Amino acid sequence: MKALIAIVALVFASSGALAAEEKKEPSAAQKAQQEKMTFCNAEAKTKALSGDERKQFMSNCLKKAPAVATPEAVPAAAAPAKTSQQDKMTDCNAKAGSKALKGDERKAFMSECLKG
Repeated sequence: MKALIAIVALVFASSGALAAEEKKEPSAAQKAQQEKMTFCNAEAKTKALSGDERKQFMSNCLKKAPAVATPEAVPAAAAPAKTSQQDKMTDCNAKAGSKALKGDERKAFMSECLKG
């Protein structure tokens, strides 16, 4: 948790300097941390975690998450198996996106799609 707070503080502190200078590419370590955050956030969202439970999960995940977030970059043996719920979510999101649904209409569609 302290590491997450430190990272957020570092991002805010460095954002002013970056705006003043020409945009720089993130370092390999920064990219790895960003990928960890993306990976852990996606996992927490999939598990529908919130509040203290999400904070605890994120803390643990960031300590041990792989430095890669994309399935293409993860060897097949190291990549966690996708669950049927994740497959449903991906499919339903794609359908809702193709129908350009928003707000309550999207929520209702997603709910029905995930049930079916």
